[in-house]
Amino acid sequence: MAVFLTENDVKQVLTVDMALAGVESAHRDLALGQAVDAPRQRSRLPQTVLHILQGALPAQGVLGYKAYTSNRSGNRFLIHLFDAATGLHKAVIEADYLGMMRTGAASGVAARWLARPDATVAGVFGSGWQAEGHVRAICAALPLETVKVVGRKVDKLQSFCARMSELTGRRIVPAADAEDAVRDADLVGTVTTAAQPLFDADWLKPGAHINGAGSNALIRQELSEATVRRCSLIAVDTVATALAEAGDLLPLLEKGRLHARQLVELGEIIVGRHAGRSDGGQLTLFESQGLAIQDLALALRVLEAAQAQGLGREIPLQ
Repeated sequence: MAVFLTENDVKQVLTVDMALAGVESAHRDLALGQAVDAPRQRSRLPQTVLHILQGALPAQGVLGYKAYTSNRSGNRFLIHLFDAATGLHKAVIEADYLGMMRTGAASGVAARWLARPDATVAGVFGSGWQAEGHVRAICAALPLETVKVVGRKVDKLQSFCARMSELTGRRIVPAADAEDAVRDADLVGTVTTAAQPLFDADWLKPGAHINGAGSNALIRQELSEATVRRCSLIAVDTVATALAEAGDLLPLLEKGRLHARQLVELGEIIVGRHAGRSDGGQLTLFESQGLAIQDLALALRVLEAAQAQGLGREIPLQ
C-alpha cells in the first residue's frame, strides 16, 4: 500500500541539507541522461488553475507527478510518487512546505555552484512564503554573514527577518531600500510576483550572482533587460522550461537579444560538462522555474525519513 504524509509529517523530517542534496541530485541525474522531466502544464478556468509537473528519476527508482490548484481561496499541493520498476504507488505527499523548501533549494544549489565561494552579503527581494526557503537555502550554501531583505509591508518584513535570523543563525535585516539591498551584495535573490524590474542593473557589484526565482510567466518580470544582458553566464533549470516560462528572459529572446543556445542548464555545470563562474568579477544569473524531478527527488528523501520515524499512514492505493 501507498503511504500518505501530511504537511506536519513533512515538516518533522525535511531539512535544508536534505532539500539541497535532493535538488542537486535531480539536476545531476538529468545532465547524465538518468532523468526525464516534462515542462509544466496548466488547465485554466476563470476561478481555478490546475498545474501539473511530471517526471522520472529511474536511477533513484521513482517516477511521479506534482499536481496543485491555485485559487483565490488558496493553493493545494500533492505529490504522487510511484516505484519506477513496478509502477506501484509509493506515496501521496502534501507538498506545500516541501515545494517551498525545494524552490529555495534550487537557488541554494545554484549559489553553491555559481556565486563567489567567499560571498558574505546577500540582498533578497521578497518576505513571503517562498522567500523563507530561499533565505534558508542560500545561508546553508554560502558563508553569508548578512542578508538584507526588501519587503512591501514593514511589520511583516520585521517579523520575517527576526524569524529567519533565528532559523539560520545569520544576520537577516530589513534593507533601507532596493538600492541598499543590491549595492554591496555578493548575491541578489528575487522571490516575488513583480511585473516590473525590481532594481537598476548599474547597482550590481562586479562578481555578483543573481537568483531569479519569481518570474515564471511572461507577465512577471523581476529583472531588467539591462541586468540580464550584463550577465556573462545565464543558467536555467532546463532550456525547455525556461523557453516556456522565464518571464525575465522571454522579452530578450523574442527580440533576438538573447538566444536559446546561450542558456546553460544547471546540471551541465554540476557534472562538469560546462564551465561555471570563470573569474571573480563575472556576473552570473540563475533563472529558476522549477522541475518535477526536483520535487520527486526531495519527496523520496522525505518518504524514507518519515518511514524511518514511523510517520505517515497507509492508504489503499497500488
